[in-house]
Amino acid sequence: MIFVIPASAVVIILVVLVLMCMCRKKKTPTHIEGVPPSPILSTSSSISEESIKMKKKKFTYSEVTKMTNNFQTALGEGGFGIVYHGYLNGSEEVAVKVLSQSSSQGYKHFKAEVELLLRVHHINLVSLVGYCDERGHLALIYEYMSNVDLKHHLSGKHDISVLKWSTRLRIALDAALGLEYLHIGCRPSMVHRDVKSTNILLDQQLTAKIADFGLSRSFQLGDESHISTVVAGTPGYLDPEYYRTGRLAEMSDVYSFGIVLLEILTNQRVIDQNREKPHITEWVAFVLNRGDIARIMDPSLRGDYDSTSVWKALELAMSCANPSSQRRPNMSQVISGLKECLTSENLMRSKKQDVDSDSSLEMTINFDTNVFPSAR
Repeated sequence: MIFVIPASAVVIILVVLVLMCMCRKKKTPTHIEGVPPSPILSTSSSISEESIKMKKKKFTYSEVTKMTNNFQTALGEGGFGIVYHGYLNGSEEVAVKVLSQSSSQGYKHFKAEVELLLRVHHINLVSLVGYCDERGHLALIYEYMSNVDLKHHLSGKHDISVLKWSTRLRIALDAALGLEYLHIGCRPSMVHRDVKSTNILLDQQLTAKIADFGLSRSFQLGDESHISTVVAGTPGYLDPEYYRTGRLAEMSDVYSFGIVLLEILTNQRVIDQNREKPHITEWVAFVLNRGDIARIMDPSLRGDYDSTSVWKALELAMSCANPSSQRRPNMSQVISGLKECLTSENLMRSKKQDVDSDSSLEMTINFDTNVFPSAR
């Protein structure tokens, strides 16, 4: 028996088939959007081979030995190991950080720093030139920062000139821009976790760049505004709320930055058991209650600063170091505040130059009048 299907039924069947095909295509996208890069601390035992091929920044141990002239000149030492001065291709200066066998940070932090710096680029972050990961020999090769770090300049122990207040503000602004990039310019967002004056390096023009990303952590897509993690950082700079709860967020970096800003203002130790109040935030608050801003400011500045910009910077620093993260500004707000401080300071400088210029002109006129005889 032959069944005859009406034409209308055929049309209906064709429409259903077309719709089914369209639905299947929608379920299989041709590209993925919004997927974050792989987390910093991946589970593989070595740096991703794909990253190596793309970046071409892996050096052999013999190349590291050659660029440092057999580790001849040490620049300093940290938790990771000793940092050596070196030359790449015989001309480009570099800093080579070599992992020591007794390092408290170890391979995990070495790997974290490499994977982060391979994918982030900003003028206020120290750039990674390359790395070595060969048979237990681990090293990180950075751009060379000829003016060492902020702490070095504030110490005044090395016969270096005192940093002017306007220069200090520019350094603080540079560091804030670097942190803002980590917090909102990266995908996923980054938290540095070890912001301090020794991790703010200065180049030949005193441009500040944030360094040492071994403790950095990322927020993956779908995370809340914080993650729970093992507490890490440097005593004195460590966010008390993060220390108490283990809940890490961008505001933890803001707290640490506030402590750095207080260092810039006061040139005081972050923790000093010989002070009335050991921690720098407590000491500043104690002195502020007496209204003695002159005692707070670094005496090496000899009062050469605009009081308005100083008060703004002091207020900003204390708000960053607020014990409650909800009352702290974000890094974008910090940047706006520092720009206001710089504007105020530069305006004062400009007015002072105008006054000095007028005084110089008046002296010249008086001098000319006295030298030449009056008309008879």
